[in-house]
Amino acid sequence: MGTPIRIAGDEGQEPASALSSARRTFATETEGLAVLAAALEGELGRRFCEAVELISAADGRVIVTGMGKSGHVGRKLAATLASTGTPANFVHAAEASHGDLGMVTGRDVVIALSWSGETLELRDVIHHCQRHKVPLIALTSDEKSALGRNSSLALVLPKTSEACPHGLAPTTSTTMQLVLGDALAIALLEARGFSASDFRVFHPGGKLGAGLMHVRDLMHKGEEIPLVSVGTDMGEAIVAMSAKSFGCVGVVDETRRLIGIVTDGDLRRHMNPGLLTARIEDVMTASPRSIRPDVIASSALEIMNSGKIMALFVVEDGRPVGILHLHDVLRAGVA
Repeated sequence: MGTPIRIAGDEGQEPASALSSARRTFATETEGLAVLAAALEGELGRRFCEAVELISAADGRVIVTGMGKSGHVGRKLAATLASTGTPANFVHAAEASHGDLGMVTGRDVVIALSWSGETLELRDVIHHCQRHKVPLIALTSDEKSALGRNSSLALVLPKTSEACPHGLAPTTSTTMQLVLGDALAIALLEARGFSASDFRVFHPGGKLGAGLMHVRDLMHKGEEIPLVSVGTDMGEAIVAMSAKSFGCVGVVDETRRLIGIVTDGDLRRHMNPGLLTARIEDVMTASPRSIRPDVIASSALEIMNSGKIMALFVVEDGRPVGILHLHDVLRAGVA
């Protein structure tokens, strides 16, 4: 068992448990976010919309900068922007004075994060933006600070209590910066019409990339698709089903449109001495569930799981162009 921690100022009282401390931190930071949300209904909201318009109209990139904990939040903001369709880079405020200001061009927009707005290392960034007429958006809690006064647009975060019992460690303040940054990135994503397909371009690896693959990337096509025509007898249909090993066979009409499916379950339900000579339309399940080739793989997996389906026919204009098996999706790492 760990030693319970004691909160400053609680001498003479029972030591606070780690869990109680965590609850206080959650409550304090949640209150900070509530204050931030309320501020969006006023001047902060108006300026937030202006920031989205300013960034959307820029020909270049978003350059995010900051120092200390604000710098760490800035790195995350730049990464989120870049991955959601807004080209962005992080430039460390201290390194900016030693050559990295060359990364900032007149086509860019700079976002500078500083809770106090008086971060000395941002001085050269501010001067560079003014000299080269680069729009500068400030994320600060003090509009009258050096950063606030010299920015093109100041997103002023409301003052709030830090979760740190000494009021020193950036906690609530960095959470507010982080959430406002996320809100900015998502608003830009929506303004650009950035889709799940676009998202996959920037996330090709790992489970996320696999989940954003399209059905067309995983489906079997051509001669691999188990299909028979309406009017086929069940003996021939079972041979076709067995040859393709998907546990099903699709039924198409004279125009090659998918009108039915016969699965292993259908065979069990219709098992009788006359099954092999029955016509397939007497056994098939009409209007089977299907999917389009442009649907992302994670959505296909959800359909399969919810419908307890092992295979889905992939159709375009009602005609089968492929078949997707659950095992194909799992092998791709979508689950």
